Amino acid sequence: MAGHGQHVDPWAEVEFDEIQDQTCLEVDDIKVLFNCFQLFDSKHQDYLLADDIDEVMRAMGFRPTVTELAALIEEIDEDGSGAIEFGEFAQLCAKFLVEDPDPGTMRAELKQAFRVFDKAGTGFITIVQFRGIIAEVDKNLSEEDLDGLIAEIDEDGSGTMDFEVFCEMMM
Repeated sequence: MAGHGQHVDPWAEVEFDEIQDQTCLEVDDIKVLFNCFQLFDSKHQDYLLADDIDEVMRAMGFRPTVTELAALIEEIDEDGSGAIEFGEFAQLCAKFLVEDPDPGTMRAELKQAFRVFDKAGTGFITIVQFRGIIAEVDKNLSEEDLDGLIAEIDEDGSGTMDFEVFCEMMM
């Protein structure tokens, strides 16, 4: 029977338990990251160079700033070798997959979104505009759901909302 059923386990090298402890990622997420890691590790060295990580992260749809990336690599490349092994790579990606943005970042992004709708710079957007935003964000909401949300938001019946209320609703 020798030779039968001796397929190679593609995950044999992956320390799932250890990576889960470090990252809070699910096994399926770790497998996806491992596949990505292998794609970028074209020389099969079992590591990626820190210098290439920016390109890798962008290819995966993450957009870290230069400063964020430098800080993350410094934190994750503990031995300072410049070689990012898979475990370190998984930790790096987990920062973008798991962490919610801090409230300050979230607020800044919401402020930008608010400005798009507050074209006149009045500090308010109309409830009609907000209804359109919500309908766009969650296409599963019925007209009644939207009406309920709007009634809740527009307690004073002004037909407008300021940035603070907008933030509360979006966060």
